[in-house]
Amino acid sequence: MPVIDLATTPLRELNSALHNIQKGSNDLSYEVANPRGSHAVAVGVSGPVLVDVNGSVGYYCAGMNDGGTITVHGSAGPGVAENMMSGKVVIEGDASQYAGATGRGGLLVIKGNAASRCGISMKGIDIVVHGNIGHMSAFMGQSGHLVVLGDAGDALGDSLYEAKLFVRGTVKSLGADCIEKEMRPEHLQKLAELLEKAGVKDVRPEEFKRYGSARKLYNFNIDNADAY
Repeated sequence: MPVIDLATTPLRELNSALHNIQKGSNDLSYEVANPRGSHAVAVGVSGPVLVDVNGSVGYYCAGMNDGGTITVHGSAGPGVAENMMSGKVVIEGDASQYAGATGRGGLLVIKGNAASRCGISMKGIDIVVHGNIGHMSAFMGQSGHLVVLGDAGDALGDSLYEAKLFVRGTVKSLGADCIEKEMRPEHLQKLAELLEKAGVKDVRPEEFKRYGSARKLYNFNIDNADAY
């Protein structure tokens, strides 16, 4: 396993190595030492690479991830997994604001708390937060799932489109056009799948409430639901 020490190796070399892995290579697992809050660590990964970052990172870690499995053994600054396409990103600590912003796919797991605007403008990403989330989370969320085991701050789901939100704790307030919705069997099944993928144990889907769009702020036609 290649070990890249950012105390002695420029960040550009790490990201270049991750971008230039040859097809059929046996070196698909990387360890990153001494990130020391570096920004843009492991961005633009575009294959089934395993990256373990031993320490906390700055902004935009794992941005645009497309197939990699990236684990941060620490906390992450703003914009972690921003615009992720596929793969999995795990933050063992806390995440700063707009985690998973504009994400189109994949799974983001935050084992601590997430700050404001978690999942802003999400477009298909699944986000599971073991702790609490801050205000304006899932703002303008278009699709995907946001699962919160703790509490949610003010204005959850403001101006929401068709993303599905599940909160186990209390919600301080709902944003414009976001309402509590019935939890049907298909939602319980999907929630159970997401909890399992995120390594959550001893928590039942029935303990959550579901929130979604009231569909009053945009032109919604149920016949075109697949387009949203």
